[in-house]
Amino acid sequence: LQEDTAWHPVWEEEFESSPLLRKGIVLGYGPFRPWMSIAHWLLWHFDLKKFRPNEVQRVQISLACVFAFIGIGWPLIIYKTGVIGWIKYWFMPWVVYHFWMSTFTMVHHTAPHIPFKTSDEWNAAEAQLNGTVHCNYPLWIEILCHDINVHVPHHISPKIPSYNLRAAHQSIKENWGKYLTEANWNWRLMKTILTVCHVYNKERNYVPFDEIRPEDSGPILFLKKAMPDYA
Repeated sequence: LQEDTAWHPVWEEEFESSPLLRKGIVLGYGPFRPWMSIAHWLLWHFDLKKFRPNEVQRVQISLACVFAFIGIGWPLIIYKTGVIGWIKYWFMPWVVYHFWMSTFTMVHHTAPHIPFKTSDEWNAAEAQLNGTVHCNYPLWIEILCHDINVHVPHHISPKIPSYNLRAAHQSIKENWGKYLTEANWNWRLMKTILTVCHVYNKERNYVPFDEIRPEDSGPILFLKKAMPDYA
């Protein structure tokens, strides 16, 4: 719970710490959740203190490449195509990429019944098997993402290549199926994630924002009314 930097629920203390922060969190974990990888990128990837000493040099090289592209690539794009060209050829693809990554990460690591555990309770084998969601998407999405939706084998061993993920998943299902979580991608799944899976609670795993602070949860109430609820 403390070490998972990719996707985790909100701490109640954090949620209650500031009215302004609370409004931002409601938006970030509500309607803007499919773009939350942008916030993660900004908060984690530019702070060298968040990396191990043996990682710092590689991170510095990576950051140098990022800033070099901003300093050289952006001006060239704007010079050749104008600001509208920069929006069309860099900004919009960047936004679509983050939507793609955020949504996959959100779906693969979030379900109301999957608990988050502190380091003293955490068990690696248990977490890799039942802490990740296998989600079935439309075929064209699975082709585009090289079967990354077959996600449980990836957590057990990142060395398994994409073309062996389905065989690995079938083997895991046959031997450890009762520990797996499978879902079909649909509106009900997305609505549950966006409107329920919010604040960490040890007994319930998640408590929705509107249960704790209904007066600040307008975006969540809007999603509950506006999003379809069919599977």
